[in-house]
Amino acid sequence: MPQHKSSIKRVRQDKKRRIHNRALRSKMRTLYKNVLATETKADAEKALSPAVSYIDRMAVKGIIHKNNAANKKSNLVKHVNSLS
Repeated sequence: MPQHKSSIKRVRQDKKRRIHNRALRSKMRTLYKNVLATETKADAEKALSPAVSYIDRMAVKGIIHKNNAANKKSNLVKHVNSLS
């Protein structure tokens, strides 16, 4: 356990942020899976827009790395384009 006041506060802040970031990442993964689960191109295109937008926001906030975001978006677009 930390001894200094500032260290104790830092532990509290980190715990709070970790929980918040986990929720954000979870939502991102759900949106990602929703796009991959689609069967038709029309449904996939509807699900793609919010997913890409959210992935971009996570990269800007630093929840995920920008290259990770680019890879995820690329994978989603590839999936949508492969549907007929």
